[in-house]
Amino acid sequence: MTSFETVRVAAVQATPVILDADASVEKACGLLADAADGGARLAVLPETFVPLYPSHLWAHDAASFNGWDELWRRLWDNAVDVPGPLVDRLAAVCTERDIHCAIGVNERESERPGTLYNALLLIGPEGLLWKHRKLMPTMHERLFHGVGAGDDLGAVDTPLGRIGGLICWENRMPLARYAVYKGGPQIWVAPTADDSEGWLASMRHIAIESGAFVVSVPQYIPADAFPDDFPAPLPEDVEVFGNGGAAIVEPVDGEVIAGPLYGEEGIVFADCDLAEGLSAKRYFDAVGHYSREDVLASHANAPAADTAQTELRPD
Repeated sequence: MTSFETVRVAAVQATPVILDADASVEKACGLLADAADGGARLAVLPETFVPLYPSHLWAHDAASFNGWDELWRRLWDNAVDVPGPLVDRLAAVCTERDIHCAIGVNERESERPGTLYNALLLIGPEGLLWKHRKLMPTMHERLFHGVGAGDDLGAVDTPLGRIGGLICWENRMPLARYAVYKGGPQIWVAPTADDSEGWLASMRHIAIESGAFVVSVPQYIPADAFPDDFPAPLPEDVEVFGNGGAAIVEPVDGEVIAGPLYGEEGIVFADCDLAEGLSAKRYFDAVGHYSREDVLASHANAPAADTAQTELRPD
């Protein structure tokens, strides 16, 4: 039976300990405890929090190959095996504090060393519940991450309700959103590196479209967070590589009910009455009475020429 209780959620805007997986996970564990102390039952952390997001502000030259081997190696050395000991550490805190955690990581496969993936993990008191690999890395991200298989789109039943979501600009992909909507998410998690006003507008739209509370968590990455031995050049005129904007949005009118938080680390909280999502779907249910899959599914699969506007003929 789907839950319609009120759930306190936390959008945790934090800076990773760059290129240090152990320290980043240790920091995440402390932040989970802080969120639990604030009454949260779900805490959402940013995209690739462990151990680094390859920002276009400094990583756009990675396509040149030369000079980036050390960064790649250190990124791989500090990526996360899923399942694995770092996930177990996060799960232990979730068990101890009775909290669920959604967190972005660079994922590796130690049994077959090679490609890294931008992954979103959902962890609860019972352990790892869900892993989603980003379907399509954005622009320069393709120099660091492989593409996801797309077999992990959906929502997960938890004691808090049904939780689903997408990573960063996947949230702009209508068919990806629709695939997750079909799982009936009540809480939508959206870790990201986008701190723009346009991103927040997208989150408000998705809250209305999905009928779910949206927890959006961008990154806050000041320049002084980078270690002195960071193995890639950083632009000298940039003080912040991600200004944050953590926010929580309700599903009826798309109103921001917590945040946005900019320019600092911090946690924003909101109490989410999941029954509001049910009320929202009375008006608009994207995969129910408003879906018209019978008409639109064939258009989504048809070649572009077949979906062009029919030529108008005079009477």
